[in-house]
Order: sequence, then C-alpha cells, then structure tokens
Amino acid sequence: MASHRRPKQPSRTRVTVLTTAAAAAVALSANAANAAPTEKLGKDEVKAKVDKLYEQAEQATEKYNGAKEKQHKLQKEISTIQDNVARGQEELNKLRDGLGSMATAQYRSGGIDPSVQLLLSSDPDDYLDKASTLDQLSGQQVDALKKIQDKQRELAQERAEATEKLKDLSSTRTQLEHKKKEVQGKLAEAQKLLNTLTAKEKAEIAAKQQRADRSSSDRVDLGDAPPASNRASAAFSAAQSKIGSPYVYGATGPSSFDCSGLTSWAYAQAGVTIPRTSEAQAGTGTRIYSQSDLKVGDLVFFYGDLHHVGLYAGNGQVLHAPHTGAVVRYEAIGNMPFQFGVRV
Repeated sequence: MASHRRPKQPSRTRVTVLTTAAAAAVALSANAANAAPTEKLGKDEVKAKVDKLYEQAEQATEKYNGAKEKQHKLQKEISTIQDNVARGQEELNKLRDGLGSMATAQYRSGGIDPSVQLLLSSDPDDYLDKASTLDQLSGQQVDALKKIQDKQRELAQERAEATEKLKDLSSTRTQLEHKKKEVQGKLAEAQKLLNTLTAKEKAEIAAKQQRADRSSSDRVDLGDAPPASNRASAAFSAAQSKIGSPYVYGATGPSSFDCSGLTSWAYAQAGVTIPRTSEAQAGTGTRIYSQSDLKVGDLVFFYGDLHHVGLYAGNGQVLHAPHTGAVVRYEAIGNMPFQFGVRV
C-alpha cells in the first residue's frame, strides 16, 4: 500500500533565515540599482572645499583662543579670591582670639556674665540684636564684635564669588574642549579630502602653496608708506622676523602662530599688550575704515565676524599668519573681505 505521509516541512528557523536572506538580497539589489555612483571631486573642487574648511577652523580657533584666555583669567581671579579668603580667615581667628581674651579677663574679675563666652563660638549677629547682652559688654568688646561681623560678611561674599567663578570656569572648560574638537574635526575633514587626491594632484597643490609662501617674501613691493607710530613700526619689524613660521592653531610664538597669536606677539615685542583674540583686538584702538588711510603696523581685520587679523604692511599688502598649511607671509589685502583697521 502506498505511503500517505506528508512531505517534511522546512523548520520555522530555516524559513525565517531564508526569508531574511532573500529580503536582504532584494534590498541590496534595489540600493545598488538606485545609488548614484560616487563622483570623485576634481583637484580645484577639493582645494576650494579645503580652503573653506581651513577658514571654518580658523573661526573655531579664535573662539578656542577666547575660551582659553577666559580660563586663564578665571583661574587667576579664583586664586586671588582664595588667597584673600585664607588671609581673611586668619584675621577673623585673631579677632575672635582677642575677644576671647577680653571675655576671659572680665569673667575672672567677675565683671561679665559667663554666657558671653558663647560669643566666641556663635554668630555675633544674634547677640548684637539683644540689648540685654549689649548691656553686659564693654565698648571695646562691642567694637570687636562688629569687626568680627564685618569680617564674616566679607568672607561670605568672597566665598560666594569664588563659587560662582568656579561654576563659570567649569562652563568655560567645557566650551574650550568643544571648540578644540571643532577645530580638530575641521582639520581632519580637510585632510580626508586631500587624501582623495592622487599623489600628483597633492604635489601640485603643495607646490602652489610653496610658491605663494616664497613669492610673498621674495618679490613683494611694500612701497614707502610710513609706520603708524614707533610702537607700530617695532611690532611690524618683529612680525617680519617671523616670515616663514608655520601657522598652528592656538599658537602665540615664538616659532609658530595663529593669526591673532602673531599680532599679539608682535605688539608684545614692542612693549604693548593687546588682547589675545582677533575680536577683542578689534576694540583696542582707533578704527580706520578707509584702506587709503592705513599705515604700516596698523591691525587689519577681515570677515564679518572679525575672525582674522593681520598687520598692514604698506602698498595694499598684509603681513599675517593665514591658515593651516601656510606660513607667516605677505598677501594682498584684496584677497580677503576687509572690514577695517585699528591703530593701536
């Protein structure tokens, strides 16, 4: 008799695996059919994108510099307050010791109630508000208590100020780390783009950059424009001595610089202290809006957010630290969106 057993069905697990695999294959096929082929950017397009990333990195660099400067300032202020609090606590302890000596002497002579000794370990405000206690104190003791009160209030204010500055410092450190990562991210993105180029294309871009660096120092005509002042002349001469030094974000010399690092270092060599960041440097002196009125050594600012600064070199030239991959060099002022100059 023929067998009527049903054929063996595939297991549920096997069906699931096969179905999933089939679905994945269909999806991959569809994606492959619909996906546009990745288009390789040309050398000029890569260079334009890299230049834009360098500009964005410089914007972030100036914010990074500002956060770093604020961090240093807060650290100094906190240290000063903490020193003041420590000295104030010593003074308070001496005042309390002095009041204790007076109270002890009067108690031994029977001239004061023992409860006044509580003044040495309690808040004097509570006692000065009670006439019955004041009646038992000498004028000298009242004066001592008032001094203790004043010192306690002063210390409380300084401690509160230190607490607020510590909170600000924590926030500033977070901002500093964020901006540092932003700069590094922009530079890494630029490098990734450059890595898509052939060795020949990379060499051509590098050669062009080197020619720009060399020509700025070898063949630039600065004319005979006068310096803005003796200190501007000294600052400009200091910056000239650093032509060829590499741009490094956050650097203030003496061997590498970012844009505001170069200008602040140069003026420091002339004995003049100016702020660290380009945005802050824009408020250090008299603004000059006409390029024809600029003199050698004037600070010159570019872009709407003032994230780039250099020194006017004369004859329409700027001496500056341009961007990552470049060195301190001269450049035509018209190559960047000029905003105004500042005479320090």
